[in-house]
Amino acid sequence: MHYSRISRLCVFFGAVSLIAQPAPDIQGLPVRAAAADYQNQEQVGKITLAADFVGHAVPTMQGPLSSEDHVAVEVAFLGTPDTKVKISFEDFSVRINGKKSAIASQQYGMVMKSLSDPEWIPPVVEESKSKGGLSTGGGGGGSDPKPSPPKMPFPLRRAMEQRAQKSALPEGERPLPVAGLVFFPYRGKDQSIQIVELLYSGAAGKATLTFRR
Repeated sequence: MHYSRISRLCVFFGAVSLIAQPAPDIQGLPVRAAAADYQNQEQVGKITLAADFVGHAVPTMQGPLSSEDHVAVEVAFLGTPDTKVKISFEDFSVRINGKKSAIASQQYGMVMKSLSDPEWIPPVVEESKSKGGLSTGGGGGGSDPKPSPPKMPFPLRRAMEQRAQKSALPEGERPLPVAGLVFFPYRGKDQSIQIVELLYSGAAGKATLTFRR
């Protein structure tokens, strides 16, 4: 095989690999000025764990999103910049309305299918006006099925998913402070949630943060 052909193949596969690159890395959310700026906080070893329960909302830097199938907690690990903590979404679970069984956190990718953007207005789909004409039998003339609701265009949906991904809690060993979202499967309405217990058991220690609504 000639070297020129090898070079072309290398360029081709290099381009393919660039196209197949994963979405941008998780960046998390901006850390607030103080632990008191969150709904609840607790000292865990050398760090402070602070959090807000945000329900079905999915806050992002570009504006709020929502999920019908999951609720989220905005979590912050606060400490001096020379402090590092190993972080994982698996360190978290929640109890809702005092139930004995805790709900384990799920990776941000599980939330993507149920994401919606309250600012996106779907285009109006006009119903078919071809009523009348020849009947096909059965006496049900003009009973055309209603069109399916329009779906968000792929580029917009992809951008929305990337916004949620960037807002997720960064994982691995991280220098502090760091903040982001942790997600839990729950389809109940926000109005029905009276009390939430966020359970943390990770490298920093153990803690329970309680939110009353």
